[in-house]
Amino acid sequence: MISGVSTATTPGRVRRFLLSGYERRPAREQGPHGVPEAGGRRHRWWQVMCLSGVDYFSTLGYQPGIAALAAGAVAPVATLVLVALTLGGALPVYRRVARDSPHGEGSIAILEHLLPWWAGKVFVLVLLGFAATDFIITMTLSAADAAAHAVENPLMPEALRGQHMAITLLLLALLAAVFLKGFREAITIAVPLVGAYLLLNVVVVGDALWHVATAPSLVTDWRNLLHVEHPDPVAIVLVSLVVFPKLALGLSGFETGVAVMPEIQGAPGDTEAKPVGRIRGAKKLLTTSAVIMSAMLVLSSFVTTVLVPADDFEPGGPANGRALAFVAHEYLGSGFGSVYDVVTILILWFAGASAMAGLLNLVPRYLPRYGMAPEWTRARRPLVLVFLFAAVVITLIFRASVDAQGGAYATGVLVLITSAAVACTVSARRAGERRATIMFGLVAAVFVYTTVANVAERPDGLRIGLVFVLAIVVLSAVSRIGRSFRVRDAGVDLDDVALRILADTDDGEAVQLVAHEPPGADEDIPLTPKAREAALARRGRPSFRVGRAEYTAKASEVRRLRRVPDDVPLVFLEVTVLDSSEFEERLEVHGEYRYGFPTLTVASSNVAGTIASVALAVRDRTHVPPEIYVDWEEGNPVSRMARYLLFGTGEVGPITREILRSADPDPRTRPVVHVG
Repeated sequence: MISGVSTATTPGRVRRFLLSGYERRPAREQGPHGVPEAGGRRHRWWQVMCLSGVDYFSTLGYQPGIAALAAGAVAPVATLVLVALTLGGALPVYRRVARDSPHGEGSIAILEHLLPWWAGKVFVLVLLGFAATDFIITMTLSAADAAAHAVENPLMPEALRGQHMAITLLLLALLAAVFLKGFREAITIAVPLVGAYLLLNVVVVGDALWHVATAPSLVTDWRNLLHVEHPDPVAIVLVSLVVFPKLALGLSGFETGVAVMPEIQGAPGDTEAKPVGRIRGAKKLLTTSAVIMSAMLVLSSFVTTVLVPADDFEPGGPANGRALAFVAHEYLGSGFGSVYDVVTILILWFAGASAMAGLLNLVPRYLPRYGMAPEWTRARRPLVLVFLFAAVVITLIFRASVDAQGGAYATGVLVLITSAAVACTVSARRAGERRATIMFGLVAAVFVYTTVANVAERPDGLRIGLVFVLAIVVLSAVSRIGRSFRVRDAGVDLDDVALRILADTDDGEAVQLVAHEPPGADEDIPLTPKAREAALARRGRPSFRVGRAEYTAKASEVRRLRRVPDDVPLVFLEVTVLDSSEFEERLEVHGEYRYGFPTLTVASSNVAGTIASVALAVRDRTHVPPEIYVDWEEGNPVSRMARYLLFGTGEVGPITREILRSADPDPRTRPVVHVG
């Protein structure tokens, strides 16, 4: 007993806290942005821009130093190449993604729709692995860089100067605390923080430009150095292209920009199916942030390259990873420099907020729907703790080093942007947009080159990404196998004919359901959506000639072997498996009288789980547990179990009973399964 609270009740309180606000909603509405929290509202596009901008704009804290270290005197030209690809490549790609995927799923959803069956699911898992790499490393790298700014500040107490690791872990814990409190708090913090940071950067860059303008020799010295190192202008361009992959961190923020789209306040006439106002706001968000960032990157790279000695950019130098902060201290004094450091530390710390928001949006939209994550992953707070744990592990492995994590960060960013460019190319081609196809294809080719070059130079980034991919795939497979033996529907709807069939057979006794293979079930099911619909329509028509004899023979067999009297009506239940890679779906049960026999038909991803769900729905409707008749299947039980997990068929009887047992542990109210 602690403070009058029984320890026995504590786990219940912890559970209620962690699952607070959780409710099972359609897949597209999952995540913190799905529907406004209680009493909450959506925000204007510029406010949401600040949430994605804490990641995007915060790269000013280290991008100029990375450019100078990678390209030397060529850094401003290389940054111009980065800006050109940002405005001419990444921006058009993600404006298209915003149009085609307005519910926050990002470019992953476009590729999911383009690839059918298990190929699409596996591809999504791979992309989620690299998205996790991008977002988790965003959190850890930004927190580590914030800690580096803190320990380098001259006003930092001496006792804290050697506590880089401890400060990084503390910042990660504080970030998680914000999201445990609530998602709205994240935007409340992001808006003033981004505003203050951009204003301070304008002051620092403006003052630096003044010093450059009043000392023309600085520019002359830089141009002379550039000419000495690269006398041929073509060589300058080539060097810029070669070092471009190292500058890819300046492209971060686009994926999170579309991930937080559902948080944007739309127009009055918006619907979830056609949120025109939200899409327009998202395009403004992406364009405005890209233009602001491009201008700041070019100017900051120029002034830091001209004003900061090259040796100071080297590891251990005072400008390493903090070039603009160095300029602020050098030219505006320690007082202003310390203010700049504090705001930089805060925005670098909070850069993880957009990454956390992206993860909280992506994971609940895909993994639970695939059956590849536990149900509690739909709730925000447990996921926050999972991501915090992953961030702490990564920080400890890399010892909070910014440089050591740069390769993994760039790999995650580039893989996501490349996949988005490829998705837009395929989407435009299917839409018959020839010019758009060529443009997006060129952008995709550039990003493919950039990704390959980055991986070739820093293979550690790919290795880390593949570790994330492997972890997600393994955990997803284990979760899917475990959840495959539980009820997995998102609801069961019976049409009017199905309800009439149940009413006609409901005489206070158990409804007798006969599991029956649909006509033509032995055909191979095409995997394209149109072909699936055609197959389903064909099988549901009485004109599909199977003959009354098949149903008559099946009914006679059931009555003879199960000793069902002739006056007890039988109801056939037919399940058509269309896409077995799907996991969670809302079942639509249609009724018809096929050759005079009452028949319930339903299309789903598996047979056993669907039979169990329909049986439970019948029980809830009639208030009497139905009885289900299922045939034994021939063949090895191991192979039949594999068929169920992969193709949704096989081992129907035992699995149906197991699913019903897990759904209702009371045998008196549980539907009865007869297998023979």
